[in-house]
Amino acid sequence: MKFNFRIPKRLKYYYLRELVLYKAAFSQGNLVHAWHHLERAHVIGQSYPWEHTYAHWLMLKFGLAIKDVKEILGQIPRLLVGGVKSFVGKIPLGNTGGANVPPLRSMPLPEDIQVLFKLKM
Repeated sequence: MKFNFRIPKRLKYYYLRELVLYKAAFSQGNLVHAWHHLERAHVIGQSYPWEHTYAHWLMLKFGLAIKDVKEILGQIPRLLVGGVKSFVGKIPLGNTGGANVPPLRSMPLPEDIQVLFKLKM
């Protein structure tokens, strides 16, 4: 079994970049773009406990901010178990992390993120 502790520096740059873009879009009231960048941050960071958990924390805060009960209720269990699943390497690759998708469903990776994952070593 492979345990994931720390996101590689190269991936962390892109993860943090998505979070910056999320925060900028959210502060400008562009909720569609904000959510898009939050989903991308989730996909990039989902194999790493801290980044995965933090993405779900931001998704919960997003749901609270827009008063979306489905998102709020969907994020609570993801927030509680997502990081543990990352730690032991049991994540559904490509899952965007929102309450609009089943938490165990693997999803296709965007091409640019596929490239990042291939180059992370």
